[in-house]
Amino acid sequence: MTEVLNWERIFDKSDEFQSSTPTKWTFIENFFGEELYEGLEKTYPKFDGSWKSEDSWDKSAYRKFFGKVDENSNILEDEDSNYSDAWNKLVKYLHTDEFIQNIRKFSGVPITKIKKFQFTLIRKNGFQLPHIHDMGPSTLIIMAYFSKNWEKGSPGGTYIATEDDESKIIFEPYNLDNSALIFHDGPHAAHGVRKITKDVERRGIQIYLEEYSTESGWSGD
Repeated sequence: MTEVLNWERIFDKSDEFQSSTPTKWTFIENFFGEELYEGLEKTYPKFDGSWKSEDSWDKSAYRKFFGKVDENSNILEDEDSNYSDAWNKLVKYLHTDEFIQNIRKFSGVPITKIKKFQFTLIRKNGFQLPHIHDMGPSTLIIMAYFSKNWEKGSPGGTYIATEDDESKIIFEPYNLDNSALIFHDGPHAAHGVRKITKDVERRGIQIYLEEYSTESGWSGD
């Protein structure tokens, strides 16, 4: 079976993640199994009229969803024939016990289920101002990237900051080829994207993982 995620690399970053400040975070290169990543990168959805534009004072970006989602964009299905076998394989794996248990072990955060999965595309003049979600104590966010040959120093990757202030950036990724930023959401998890000034596309996905119970629902709600 083709490896979906590079768990050896991920677990190597576990101590760094759990000891980082101002929130728990880490950046992982070679995040996906190499063969699967090539399939994901080659079939990343092309930009067209089906992408949802998010254009407001605090951001300019595009979103696209996998399968059916509810009114809060929470994922409801793990299959979608509009996407390649590679993308269906990845999303199906994100719903497995193996994935959830390994991410809990890596992070120490008591997530139990995938909540959101969305494609996130940012083009020229796109950006997202620094912000803090603070959805609750049991939310993990994964930003994974599919942009080869990103220029070092160029904006586009989601940065981590000590405050919701762009001058307080402590890390901004420049290798956006098979890499992922993982952070623990909370009151100090400031992040954003500097404005892209070149004619390029930052291709990524955003995954929310959270604690869920049938009695009380999502911990972040």
